Amino acid sequence: MRDPQRLPKEEIQATAKSLREDILRMIHKAGSGHPGGSLSAIDMILTLHSGEMRYDPKDPRWDLRDRFVLSKGHGVPALYAVLAEKGFFPKEQLMTLRELGSPIQGHPANALLDCIEASTGSLGQGLSVAQGIALAGKVRGQQDGKDEAAWHVYALLGDGELQEGQIWEAAMSAPHLGITNLTAFVDWNKAQIDGTVEEVMSLNPLSQKWESFGWHVQEIDGHDIDAIRRACDRARSNTSAPSVILAHTTKGKGVAYMEKDIVGWHGKAPSDGEFKQAMNELKGGAA
Repeated sequence: MRDPQRLPKEEIQATAKSLREDILRMIHKAGSGHPGGSLSAIDMILTLHSGEMRYDPKDPRWDLRDRFVLSKGHGVPALYAVLAEKGFFPKEQLMTLRELGSPIQGHPANALLDCIEASTGSLGQGLSVAQGIALAGKVRGQQDGKDEAAWHVYALLGDGELQEGQIWEAAMSAPHLGITNLTAFVDWNKAQIDGTVEEVMSLNPLSQKWESFGWHVQEIDGHDIDAIRRACDRARSNTSAPSVILAHTTKGKGVAYMEKDIVGWHGKAPSDGEFKQAMNELKGGAA
């Protein structure tokens, strides 16, 4: 999709609901995985791949593609679901999640799939990787004689991940280097494996922290397609600083019992009964 066109909001919402089912199917079959943060991130990842980013499923390594780095690598079931939906690989392959020899592993591996930009999962590193890719895009743009970068880079971070020091090293250096073709999303779902983010290590005041490092900051509802799109528009039009979008989300979004126990559903697969209950809910109600 070299000249992306935005899909209708209603189509994205319906697809996101279907992809939530795919996420649960693959994690249930694998018997392990991270459903909570995958379900909280799916609306953002799908919207980015539905008109915000330039890419070509037939040519995953196309030079001028926009890049997406999933820094919170444990949420990769959501990314796999979107990439399969967009035609990067057959949807049947999703059911090989975490199997020995499968390219669909529990964390993204770019040596196994051409459509994965970076191997992630060691939390805190993805923003630095994204910054390097964005800097390369600026250099490429200059080589091509253009005033703008050759590509835009998006990174999705977890809120608990912001407790890692390397995040703030990247946050400090990106504005210093003038990397304005970089947009970071924070999946602010308020929970991590050891408890709520507030209990483990508070991030507040989060907006002011990013602003103090020189970033253009927006705060949105991470499940609102229109809000995500507007934030992307503002981020791309901003030419003075890198952008961060603090997206309030619900861990386990779309499955009532996961939404009620956001810590408990960080990293475990549903049982047969829980899987059936979740699928019935997704098929019968709004995600």
